[in-house]
Amino acid sequence: MRPSVKRVLIGSVAGSVVLGGVLVLLPPDGGDAAPPALGPAGRAMAAVGAGAPAALPDLAALIGEREAHLRAHPRDEQSWAVLGSAYVARGVRTADFANYPKAESALRTSLRTKPQGNPEALTGLAALANARHDFRAARKWGELAVRQAPKRWTAYPALIDAYSGLGDAKAAGKALESLRKLGSGAAVLTRTGQVYRDRGWREDANAALTDAAALAEAPAEKAAGLYRVGELAWERGEPTEALRYYDAALAADADHHPSLAGRGRALAALGRSSDALHAYRAALTRQPLPEYALELGELYESLKLRPAARAQYDLLRARVRQGRAGGVNNERVLGLFEADHGDADAAVKRLTAEYKRHGSPRTADALGWALHRSGDGEAGLKLVTKAMDKGPRSALFAFHRGEIERELGWYGAARRHLGEALRVNPYFSPLGVPVAKEALEALGEPPEGGPAQVYAPSPETEPRQSFPRRQPAQAQPRTRTQPKPRTSPRQSSQRRGTTPSTPRSQSTAR
Repeated sequence: MRPSVKRVLIGSVAGSVVLGGVLVLLPPDGGDAAPPALGPAGRAMAAVGAGAPAALPDLAALIGEREAHLRAHPRDEQSWAVLGSAYVARGVRTADFANYPKAESALRTSLRTKPQGNPEALTGLAALANARHDFRAARKWGELAVRQAPKRWTAYPALIDAYSGLGDAKAAGKALESLRKLGSGAAVLTRTGQVYRDRGWREDANAALTDAAALAEAPAEKAAGLYRVGELAWERGEPTEALRYYDAALAADADHHPSLAGRGRALAALGRSSDALHAYRAALTRQPLPEYALELGELYESLKLRPAARAQYDLLRARVRQGRAGGVNNERVLGLFEADHGDADAAVKRLTAEYKRHGSPRTADALGWALHRSGDGEAGLKLVTKAMDKGPRSALFAFHRGEIERELGWYGAARRHLGEALRVNPYFSPLGVPVAKEALEALGEPPEGGPAQVYAPSPETEPRQSFPRRQPAQAQPRTRTQPKPRTSPRQSSQRRGTTPSTPRSQSTAR
């Protein structure tokens, strides 16, 4: 072996040679032999560098090796970047938020050691910010990484995640175009599928994510791909299909804890409540995320097990506090919880600040729902409508919009969107589904008479027997602050014989 090649091999195995974010091992003289098989640390480095999931034992091996190496070579900026990125990956896999301060310290040490020309550290900081749900910071670090190394494809996945978290679909699309020009394979297809899903292109998203799962080689990466395909099936209201993918993901990697929570959702939808509770408890034991505690608490509540539900809600609050100590932003999850189970006014305050930071469709929907729950349905409806217009096709979004419209007296639109929620996913929430079904039953079938009877009349207008053509909104502007009579949908249906004097923007249906 030539001395120069030997030095490269030694440096690669030690973790100090990373090109394009992926571990590179050169073959011996001749170039025909296959490169040596990667050990646990090498496999983890290859995965972390490519933005792919790594197995937990491999991550532990990589972290231990890099820590030992850096004690002897504290000026190795690339090893600091590798170590920080490995901490991020382990924090994401385990929901152990204590990994994130360690990651930040390692990545910033890398930048101090080499302030310029260090896209590995910048990409790691972008991934860390995404893991903390700080998408503004993720955008800053991701854009810096791309400016330093525009041809390095591994910087783009973190940047796409940041743009998606900020609700900037246009920028996410442009970053995806750049990524697809520079790279291919499972990691690129995964981001492609995620962008397509956010656009509402479900068939295209399913094709891309299915291909990503098929191309994945490492068990952890394959499990993550199968899980994402299962999530699409769940969002389509196909729990049996979703369960099949979750089980396949766990067969590939038993440590893939999101698939355990996915199994909980699917099993609950199939009426297997005992199995669903077991799956959720297993997921929380291994990866105690606040959103899992909220889902399990609502499942307990739907089963009339309220003390158990309260215990999960207490766990949610505790996990949010622990995450905050590690720099993790869980304001959206906590705000949704408060809107439905706690203090709606506090939820509005919390989610208003979050929406200013991260104006994504999911945050818009959460804030809109909290506004409705606190008594400001008209302001809430604007935000929930925006979420439906800008975001993916979501049963929860449609349910929130339909419920707000029902409370405002827009019965035709409420009937349409509540029905849409149940068509998109008849199992979207163990608490929301019964509410949607009961509301639709109360609303009944649309009355005869055409569009003039779709909405409730203004309070000051007396019923008519004839149904003239609807006048333009400008002819009869409605005063938004007028109080509405507190009547049931069935009572209001008897008063729908007038021409509704409502703004055109509210009467048009999505």
